[in-house]
Amino acid sequence: MRPVIQVAALVKHYGDVQAVRGIDLEVRPGEIFGFLGPNGAGKSTTISILCTLVKPTSGRASVAGFDVESDPAAVRARIGLVFQDPSLDAQLTARENLEFHAFLYGLQRRVRSERIDAALSTVELMDRAASKVMTFSGGMKRRLEIARGMLHYPEVLFLDEPTLGLDPQTRNHIWKYLHDLRTREGITIFMTTHYMDEAEYCDRIAIIDAGTIVALGTPAELKAMVGGDVVTITAADPASAADAVRAAFTLEPVVDDGTIRVEVPDAAAFMPRLFAETDVPITAVASRRPSLDDVFLKLTGHAIREEGGGHVDMLRQFGAAWQGRRR
Repeated sequence: MRPVIQVAALVKHYGDVQAVRGIDLEVRPGEIFGFLGPNGAGKSTTISILCTLVKPTSGRASVAGFDVESDPAAVRARIGLVFQDPSLDAQLTARENLEFHAFLYGLQRRVRSERIDAALSTVELMDRAASKVMTFSGGMKRRLEIARGMLHYPEVLFLDEPTLGLDPQTRNHIWKYLHDLRTREGITIFMTTHYMDEAEYCDRIAIIDAGTIVALGTPAELKAMVGGDVVTITAADPASAADAVRAAFTLEPVVDDGTIRVEVPDAAAFMPRLFAETDVPITAVASRRPSLDDVFLKLTGHAIREEGGGHVDMLRQFGAAWQGRRR
């Protein structure tokens, strides 16, 4: 089956800053593909290139079979966008926001109402269709943005940090809508996130750091890269404790935020030896199965950090580009 997104040797420079450094990836039709990485890793630059908002410095990318540089209008007609910052008009009602979006996409008047009703029903906002967006909660706004993104039946829905700032319960509800949408419409979802638990919902994940993809696979495949158990050690002097563990067990500990992490085949057997064979004061020790956070730490040497910055004007750029194509 032909990939719906293909990226080859993609590079983007902003002056001397190398935001994307020759990445390659393919996304299959109908899958939920996660792009996992910290602030500045190149996630948003990549998604902007795929959405035709930014031109690459070199390399190639295609979406739904169309090249993002040579045929951007065809790409735009086949994608939906939901960026991390709110981009709804708070003074308009939910229905009016969707009407405006339908107009931008050139949907015929006779199909607008049917599609808007279907989209509002999907995200359970039909009863608030006539309410101004300023009265909506953060979760309701995000649901409306997802409804807007799928209004024109895109082949690919791009989501940039779709649940940023939402409470866990609302985040779970958003993911229910996304999975239902994928199942019912067969849509491909390409999303960026820095939430490790959220990445677990994806069929496959690409981990990006400093503009380079450092791993790609299913959540289970990525976690299998961390052998056995993860032991977290807290000590008054983390550097000295790490040196002691390194010398006693020929392990390579990682120190992050004052704690020490090591990978061991069997945590239950390792922890008694830790106290018996090191003389550095240890204040706490815990063990668990590997997580995606451990994978990221193993591959990059640092923990993932919360995403900063926003993309509140990306939809405006997209709208301007779309309007320019229609003139």
